[in-house]
Amino acid sequence: MKEKASILIVDDNMSQCKTMSFILKRKGYNVATADNGPEAIAIVKKSPFNIIFMDIKMPLMNGVETYKKIKKIRPEARVIMMTAYAVEDLIQEALKEGAYGIIYKPLDIPKVLAIVEKASKNKQGALVLVVDDEPITCTTLKSMLIEKDFKVAIAYTGEEAVATAKKKAFDIIFIDMKLPTLNGLETYLAIKKVNPEAVAVLMTGFRQEVADLVKEALNSNAYTCLYKPLNMSELLRLTSEILEKKRK
Repeated sequence: MKEKASILIVDDNMSQCKTMSFILKRKGYNVATADNGPEAIAIVKKSPFNIIFMDIKMPLMNGVETYKKIKKIRPEARVIMMTAYAVEDLIQEALKEGAYGIIYKPLDIPKVLAIVEKASKNKQGALVLVVDDEPITCTTLKSMLIEKDFKVAIAYTGEEAVATAKKKAFDIIFIDMKLPTLNGLETYLAIKKVNPEAVAVLMTGFRQEVADLVKEALNSNAYTCLYKPLNMSELLRLTSEILEKKRK
């Protein structure tokens, strides 16, 4: 009988570890867990693992530093990074629903202007709505766009944005993805029902929080990065995919 693959889960969230471990064990995999980088390194020194799920944000040693040290000990192990610091699932859903694009904070002003001009097809006096719970972002965008002859309104919450959109037919709407009560996706979908012609541009600052670490890990040949809350079907699919590739 063929021996099942061995998997190490490294995450300081023990509830997350237990859930993943339970599911993978039920699928017949040999599973070990560690709640910090140094513990993971010690475990890897004693036993080889086919696959390692590694959280990026951990105390003592972050996931990338841990991965680099493990790579020297077990270069054959496939490592999948994990992080909760993203809203990619919301962004992808919004883009599928027809949102125009995504810009990341801190805002690249020339890029913002280019998007606005393209989206409005250079229509002077186009109506723009900025939806963000950060007053500084709203003020910055409003001042910049007014200088370019756009008419600008501001909303600090999703509910306020939807109410404002019901009163005026905006040409372009900038929507932050992390808003109180209604998130950016929910706000966008609600506005889309009111004004399906509006062009929406999504904004978020949360991808930047660990973007450099994610990039560094991927550049160091980490297999991929999963964003929390984890999709267990995707996790199992990746596990099977890795093992299939290793057999070839």
